[in-house]
Amino acid sequence: MKYMKKVVLEVFAVQEKRFKRKLTLRGILSTFIVLTLVRSAFMGRYENVFVCVLSLVLFCVPLFLEKRLLIDIPPLLEGVIYCFIFAAEILGEINSFYTRIPGWDTMLHTINGFLVAAVGFCLVDLFERSEKMSLKLSPLFLAIVAFCFSMTVGVLWEFFEFSVDRILHLDMQKDFLIDSIHSVTLSQSGLNEVVHERITSMIINGKDWLEFPGGYVDIGLMDTMKDLIVNFIGAVVFSVIGYFYVKNRGKGKLASSLIPVVLPEDET
Repeated sequence: MKYMKKVVLEVFAVQEKRFKRKLTLRGILSTFIVLTLVRSAFMGRYENVFVCVLSLVLFCVPLFLEKRLLIDIPPLLEGVIYCFIFAAEILGEINSFYTRIPGWDTMLHTINGFLVAAVGFCLVDLFERSEKMSLKLSPLFLAIVAFCFSMTVGVLWEFFEFSVDRILHLDMQKDFLIDSIHSVTLSQSGLNEVVHERITSMIINGKDWLEFPGGYVDIGLMDTMKDLIVNFIGAVVFSVIGYFYVKNRGKGKLASSLIPVVLPEDET
């Protein structure tokens, strides 16, 4: 009896330590968001106020999912989620890190592919453990499902960016400057042969765009393909980690710190 009581106390101590560690990072980042919200309100930038409120709501999502789905999100993964939201909304949107720091958008899309694959992995794991579902997947197929889920969400996000740019005339698909064209449309022979032409001059409104901004403005294609490629990389990395995690029956410190765990009924 004493041994069982000791084990239970140790489990509660570990869970309490994990919970405090999660709340510490969440609390620090939430404080910065609230300060940004107040500053934006005083400056009259109400669109930034909305972004701050949205960020605070997103910070509640991991805790809601843990209680709703009866899962345990590891502290490392949850910390990555909080930092991702802060980096995307507060640093990226409000502080213009997307335009100030090269590769900021690329980094976030890579992490996004990784995180969404983790979500897909956890959802399939929930289905497998459900008594209402007779679903049993091999480790390889489970990794493929997580990968496909991540890529599908990535494609849907690019659809969203394109739609917003077309309807609201924004620039979520950050434009690129290109200084050469490779197209069969320029072929004078009418054959299906690629013609490579370097842009040497482009006069628009009396100004040469080769001097400034530096070439032809590509409206979103380069950004969309780059985002999908890095999303692919992030999804592949997590799918590989998930595959070996299931293959080794839940062993491995790295995988255990990144993969949500479905809690048994006695723990819930």
